[in-house]
Amino acid sequence: MGTLIHHAYTAIRHAGAISPASPAGYRFRRLGDGVSIAFPPGAIFGEQWMEIGDHTLIGERVSLSCGMGPGVDLGPESILRIGGSCSIGRGSHIVAHQSIDIGEHVFTGPYVYITDQNHVYDDPEIPIGRQWPRNSPVSIGAGSWLGAGAIILPGTTLGRQCVVAGGAVVRGEFPDHSVVAGVPAKLVRRYTPEQGWHAPGIALTMDRQATAS
Repeated sequence: MGTLIHHAYTAIRHAGAISPASPAGYRFRRLGDGVSIAFPPGAIFGEQWMEIGDHTLIGERVSLSCGMGPGVDLGPESILRIGGSCSIGRGSHIVAHQSIDIGEHVFTGPYVYITDQNHVYDDPEIPIGRQWPRNSPVSIGAGSWLGAGAIILPGTTLGRQCVVAGGAVVRGEFPDHSVVAGVPAKLVRRYTPEQGWHAPGIALTMDRQATAS
């Protein structure tokens, strides 16, 4: 009996996955060759403003959304763009309102949260949830890795081949080949051709010593 149940569930997962050939796949602005969104999916709406590149794999219970809710006209351009050959970990949320760009070969751990919108608290007399939120584009460079539970906040730009530590809360701009960690996240290591991987303060210290000599 147990074997039968496992076989049945495997068949359901296969049949329920969203791919370019499945009926749900046609709702996307672009769903590249070999894309698979695992079953069961999370909340998915605003597909006509999403582009997902070839051979990207999206795990179980991943929520992908554009806009505040289904049925809203968000204009002629795509809002959420995920590059080819990415892997988005299970339980993650990608919530787009203005612009989220995720480059090719980006991998995430489970339960990562990426958004380009956040609540504001400008008026101390109005409940925060009732104040109009603010948008700011997000860009994650190709080849980056986001650890489990990382949070990418509006206005973040990560360069190519960056590492975000698990649980980090990221806002701001970080150059190529950065390692960021902490709450709030800070640059803890980076790579340069001259020094390889190093803590950011080391380069500054060496520059000062060279100038002094």
